[in-house]
Amino acid sequence: MVMPVRMAPLPLIFLLMTHRVCSADWGVSYSHSHICALKNSSVIMNCTYTYPTGHQIMNVFWTKNPVKGVEPQELSEDPEYSQRLQYLGDKQQNCTIRLSHVTQNDSHMYCFRFTTNVTNRNWLCHPGVNLTVTDLQVESPERVTEGDSVRLTCKSSCTLTDRATFIWYRNSQPLTERRDTNNQLLLQSVRREDAGRYSCALHGHTYISPAVYLNVTYAPKSVSVSISPSGEIVEGDSVTLICSSDSNPPAEISWFKGRRFVGSGRIYNISKISSDHSGEYKCKTINEHGEKYSYIVSLNVMYPPRNVSVSINGSGEIVEGDSVTLICSSDSNPPAKLDWFKGRAFVGSGRIYSISKISSDHSGEYKCKSRNKHGEKYSYIVSLNVMYPPKNVSVFITGSAEILEGDSVTLICSSDSNPPALNFSWFKENQSSAVGSGQSFSALQSGRFYCEAHNQHGSQRSDTVTINAKGHLVILYISILVICGAAVIITMLLVWRRMVKKKKDKLETWSKVNYSRPEDDRYNVSDIGTTDPLYENTMLQQQTFSPHAFSIGDRLQLTYR
Repeated sequence: MVMPVRMAPLPLIFLLMTHRVCSADWGVSYSHSHICALKNSSVIMNCTYTYPTGHQIMNVFWTKNPVKGVEPQELSEDPEYSQRLQYLGDKQQNCTIRLSHVTQNDSHMYCFRFTTNVTNRNWLCHPGVNLTVTDLQVESPERVTEGDSVRLTCKSSCTLTDRATFIWYRNSQPLTERRDTNNQLLLQSVRREDAGRYSCALHGHTYISPAVYLNVTYAPKSVSVSISPSGEIVEGDSVTLICSSDSNPPAEISWFKGRRFVGSGRIYNISKISSDHSGEYKCKTINEHGEKYSYIVSLNVMYPPRNVSVSINGSGEIVEGDSVTLICSSDSNPPAKLDWFKGRAFVGSGRIYSISKISSDHSGEYKCKSRNKHGEKYSYIVSLNVMYPPKNVSVFITGSAEILEGDSVTLICSSDSNPPALNFSWFKENQSSAVGSGQSFSALQSGRFYCEAHNQHGSQRSDTVTINAKGHLVILYISILVICGAAVIITMLLVWRRMVKKKKDKLETWSKVNYSRPEDDRYNVSDIGTTDPLYENTMLQQQTFSPHAFSIGDRLQLTYR
C-alpha cells in the first residue's frame, strides 16, 4: 500500500545523521538511529532506500518492533497510528514519515520495508530507528527559607536537542525574564512572593510539565488584631478578638492583656464581658523563623455607675464657720453625671459639693446620684453634724414673777447649741459673780436675773427677767379688798333677784283681768290702782290704750321713774 505524501510545518524537526542498513545494492538509510522526542510533539523520521536497477517498487510501509519470522504489521493499519502517521516519501528513494502527538507509549523501534516486482524480493532493514518519548519534570527543594538561593531544574528522561529553549511558569503565568537555553532556574535571595507552583516547557511546544510547589518559609509578618463587634462594647456583651498573621509555617498565637498571658489560638473569645476585661490586648505570633507582636488594641467596656460613695474632707469635727467639701466617687463608663441631694431636695451638681462658712442650717443627710446612659445609682447617706456655740438663750419662769417675801420662784435656762450646753451660770444684774449654776435656778429675792449657757465652742447670755418679792401686809390689804368687793357684788345680785320676782308676780295678776268691752271703749291709765308699793314715786303719763293691743310682754315695756 502506498501512503500519500503531505507536507506540513513541524514545530520540531529532528535532524538526524544518516544511518545505512542492508546490502550494497539493497538498503535503507536512516538519518539517526535514536530519537528523543518530547511528549505531545511531532517526530520526523528521515530515511532513504535503494534497490537494483530494473526493479519496480510494489509496496512500501513502516512497522514497529519487527520479529524475525513473523510477518510485520503496517503501522498505517494500526488504529493507534492510522490518524497520527504521515508518509512523506515516495516510491523511488524517499521513505520519510512523521508521527504526531507522541506519547510514552510510542517509545519503540521503527523500521521501513519495501517490496519489488521480483518474486521474493522483500526488504526489511533492521535495526531501524529507536524512538524514546519523554515528559518534563521540575526538580526543586521541598521548601526554602526566605533570603536563601534556590535552583530549579527542568529534567527529561533523555537528552533533547541542545537548541531547545526552556520557558518557566509560576502559577501558570510565564516568567518571561527566565527564558533560557539552560534547563535550570536560579532564584537568588528568594522572597515569600516567590512561593508558588512552578512548571517548565519548551519554546514552540504546547506541553507543560506538571507543576511543583516551591514552599518559601518565613517569620511572622503583618500581625494585627480585629475586634468583633466593632461598635460600642457594653458590659454583658460577648466579644471576640481575632489575630491575623502572615507566616510560613503558620505561627503559634498567644494572647496578652498588658504583660499577662490570657489565652492561645487565633481567636480569643470573652463571653459576658465585664469592666474587669477593659484594657490593652495584643497577640504574639511565633514559628521556627522568628516571632512578632501585633499592635495594641484597647477594650473599652461601658457599664452603669456602681460603688458610688461620698467622702467628707477632714474626718474631724465640723464647727460652724468652717468650709466643708463633699466628694462623690463613682465607678462608671462613660463617666457619670453627679447630682447632690439634701434629703430629697436637689442642692447641686458635680463631683465636688463645697459649703463655705457652714452653719447649723447645713446639718442634715446628704447623698449623691451618679447617672450615665447605661443606668443610675445613689450613694449611701452621709450626715453633716455641725457643731456651734449656744444661741437663742432664754429664761423661762415657772409660775408668777411676783412672789411673797420668803418664797421662791424657779427660773429655767434654755438654749440652742451643738453639742447641747451642759454648763449654765446664773447672774443677778449689776453683780459680777454668779449667783447660781445648772439649767434651773430658784430666785428668793427681787431683782433682774439672766443665765449664760456654755459648751466647748462658746457661750451666750440670755435677756434679763424681773422678779418682784412683796411683804405680807400688802398682801393682807389686797386680800381684804378682794373679799369686800366680792360681798358687795353678791348683795347686789340678791336685791336684783328679789325685784325681778316681784315684777313677775304683778304681771301674772294683770293677765287675769277681763278686758271685754265694746270695740270703741277706752280706759285711762289713771284708773289703774297705784297703791302698790311697786308704783311709789312713779308717775304714769296719762295715755289711752287698748287692752286688746297689748300682750303680757307688752306691759313690761311701761316706763318707771
